[in-house]
Amino acid sequence: MVLYFLPSNKEKKNMNNTQVKVFVLLQLWDTPAGQVAFIISFTLIYLLTLSGNLIIILICRFERTLYTPMYFFLSHLAALEICYISVTLPKMLHGSVTGNSTISFIACLTQLYFFGSLGSTECFLLAIMAYDRFVAVCKPLYYHNVMTTKLCAVLVSCCWSSGFISTMSSILFISTLQFCGPNHIQHFFCDITPLLKLSCTNVHKTETLIFLLASVILVGSCLVTLLSYFRILITILAIASENGRRKASSTFASHLTVVTIYYSTLIFVYVRPTTSGASNFNKILSVLYIILTPLLNPFIYTLRNNEAQQALRKTKDRVILHFKNCFSL
Repeated sequence: MVLYFLPSNKEKKNMNNTQVKVFVLLQLWDTPAGQVAFIISFTLIYLLTLSGNLIIILICRFERTLYTPMYFFLSHLAALEICYISVTLPKMLHGSVTGNSTISFIACLTQLYFFGSLGSTECFLLAIMAYDRFVAVCKPLYYHNVMTTKLCAVLVSCCWSSGFISTMSSILFISTLQFCGPNHIQHFFCDITPLLKLSCTNVHKTETLIFLLASVILVGSCLVTLLSYFRILITILAIASENGRRKASSTFASHLTVVTIYYSTLIFVYVRPTTSGASNFNKILSVLYIILTPLLNPFIYTLRNNEAQQALRKTKDRVILHFKNCFSL
């Protein structure tokens, strides 16, 4: 059963009938020591995430040996992760530093729209990347005929456009709701469930729409991803060479770990009836898919690969040589 906030008749009489213009977000820690630790640690995480994903974009753009479908998808994933973590974390850090955790209604809807759109895009992109690896591992002779440059561009365009279009209807429904008060969102960013609990109008249709969209996007893309990895696993187990099987299994296991963490947390939070007792646990889970996944993806998917490491060394040598030439003039 989905619970949502509906005021009593007495509360309605005492409420201000004007629409709430500003919401107040929670902070992860209330104590000063906790706030300082949060600011330092999450600032470092944010900088590491930005630098790690930016490095991937640069080496995929300038190193010709990485002009392959896999690294083309990875460069888009890196760009997406930069946007994804930037939607929520800077606002959280700003609120912790200034002590001002307020956010306007328009800004809240904007944050919610980009958060949902980028999350949907990542689900689609992870599914496409899993299919790409399935073709590369299970059908290597047909790989270059199937994963052409044109097809890769079309698939990525569909991922981005579908992610942003699919979220639009939910935001339009939420924008028509009335918020009479209270205005304290029980989360550290504008998430759907905590926001809907503050509405003083019936949100059943909105919750049903959001549940159906989340189910289709998350469960559908998750099934494609898991099926692709299942076929890859079968192919890996059939490899005769023990060394080749161990190398492939290591890469497969790391990829599957990131995908499992991302999908399991999202499905647990969004594809189930909401209960008040689970709200605190949802805040902990949201840290995994908002902050941890964007941080780990560059290292799991790219920077552990020998090709990427060699490209990174070449790029570093070019940069050092360029600066030496500049200073020698």
